[in-house]
Amino acid sequence: MTAAEITAFKNGVINVSKNTKTLTADFTQFKHMDFLSNDIETSGKMNFKFPDMLLWQYTKPYSYSVAFKKNKVSVNDAGKKSEMDLSSSKMFAKLNGLIVGTVNGNMFDENEFAISYFKTAEYNISKLVPKDATLKKYIKQVELYFDKRGSMVSQVKMIEPSGDYTIIVFKNKVANASIPDSVFSN
Repeated sequence: MTAAEITAFKNGVINVSKNTKTLTADFTQFKHMDFLSNDIETSGKMNFKFPDMLLWQYTKPYSYSVAFKKNKVSVNDAGKKSEMDLSSSKMFAKLNGLIVGTVNGNMFDENEFAISYFKTAEYNISKLVPKDATLKKYIKQVELYFDKRGSMVSQVKMIEPSGDYTIIVFKNKVANASIPDSVFSN
């Protein structure tokens, strides 16, 4: 992208994000590992409520959810629950910031990431390379694919240092529908 295209793209994403107070979406996640002949496919639902509530709920092929609410993360693994304060885990806090940032438009932090911008006929793409040593141990690069019509993330690709990667494809996105806080209680 040219400098002008980058500015217009970032402004579009930030504008859409500022006007998005809630977001729900279905997702399909593909985990690629070199030693497996087929990718592992899971699916579920994502809920976000501004400013800091996020729920990832896997429904197929298993039941598993992760809820970020205020400064806590709670996990429900088929009824087995655990909770952690984000301040006790720098890695979880950074990961939460990255995930929430993709929804609320705060992912263009050049202090946290080396960012490059690309375009295809269908997508505007941001490639983020973490600068933080802790995050680099887990994530080599994050690629965010934005639908050119809506300036919302349509797909995320997280590449690990090993070269294995995860692709998350979002569908049926609904912005600004009412979501009760109780949805985020795991």
